[in-house]
Amino acid sequence: MNLLSLLNQTSLTVAGLMSGTSLDGIDVAIVRIDGCGVDAKVQLLHFESFPYDDELREKLKQMCSIEHSDVALLCGMNFAIAEKFADAVVQTAAAANMRVDEIDLISSHGQTVWHIPVADETNPFLPKSTLQIGDLSVIAKRTGVTVVGDFRTADMAAGGQGAPLAPYGDFIMFRDEAKGRILQNIGGIGNCTAIPAQGTGTATDAGNLIAFDTGPGNMIMDQVVYELSEGKLSYDADGAWAARGQVNTELLEEMLAHPYFAQLPPKTTGRELFGKTYTATWLKAALERGLAHEDIVATATAFTAHSIARSYQDFIFPQYDMAEVIVSGGGARNRTLLSMLQELLPEQAILTSDELGISGDAKEAILFALLGNDFIHGVPNNLPSATGADCPTIMGKLALP
Repeated sequence: MNLLSLLNQTSLTVAGLMSGTSLDGIDVAIVRIDGCGVDAKVQLLHFESFPYDDELREKLKQMCSIEHSDVALLCGMNFAIAEKFADAVVQTAAAANMRVDEIDLISSHGQTVWHIPVADETNPFLPKSTLQIGDLSVIAKRTGVTVVGDFRTADMAAGGQGAPLAPYGDFIMFRDEAKGRILQNIGGIGNCTAIPAQGTGTATDAGNLIAFDTGPGNMIMDQVVYELSEGKLSYDADGAWAARGQVNTELLEEMLAHPYFAQLPPKTTGRELFGKTYTATWLKAALERGLAHEDIVATATAFTAHSIARSYQDFIFPQYDMAEVIVSGGGARNRTLLSMLQELLPEQAILTSDELGISGDAKEAILFALLGNDFIHGVPNNLPSATGADCPTIMGKLALP
């Protein structure tokens, strides 16, 4: 489909591409979207996930670390990961029994390398900024499909933090007339969207939601498990290891004293604060205290649960009544984590998005399909109430095949 035809379509088949801070792999959701903006209707046609192998995952971790990254690796990985993205789209189309040319648009989040949500006032060369790699032109040329991506920079240029972007899709897919809902994604980082009950009117209002990064999601848990298992495990399946341990409350409170948690929303974070360096320091302290491995994993899991619950208590519950917490992302499969959340939030029902008919694994890839669709239609697709931007703006950049 040529660009002019694409711009004139009111219904598009879009492949949303997502690779998150957990560095699990590439998620591809092929969806049909009718209309645009907050009233768009989306139907998931097919979803596939492509795990990164251990070597690639460790290279990505290296690239996301100031101590170990280098410009050659960054330059090369920008193209190498784009090849992976393109191949993932081709494989997903095949699994869906579709031709690639039946996809009207690819919308890619890219792989975040570094995120500076607040400018370093002591260094004029470190303004508020963000970097996602996975070159759009490579994806477009390899697939023959128009590509939209690199969304976060436009929000930052408009005064925002470039994140979180999930609230836009959360509002489209999960708003409810009668119930206040919190959408909690638990990927590498945790992010939440609090959507108050919308009432019975026909108007929809995304301007009164609250959204921010709650802190670490799976990032610290996964790295701890990787280190303690000497590289044999990349995550705690079902939370089984944590379930055998006891939480060290003293160490937990020290972790929760991190200054990030006291910051007012809008706020975002990532591997810059809670990545490999933070985890190595914390793990060393836990081992020096003589904690058993299962107790360390349990405490890391409790850190995620408590940071999420305290974020709600500090910033959401004083403003809105919330009936449900709907969890998605890899953390939704961690039974111990969900059990901890339910214990900390006895007045809210803890659900997974799958229970509401929307795949928790596919949710963020669907979101980026929606963002790309709105870019093509010329519709602002950021939420200033979530990101802190000065105004609504159209996020994204275009690459032609």
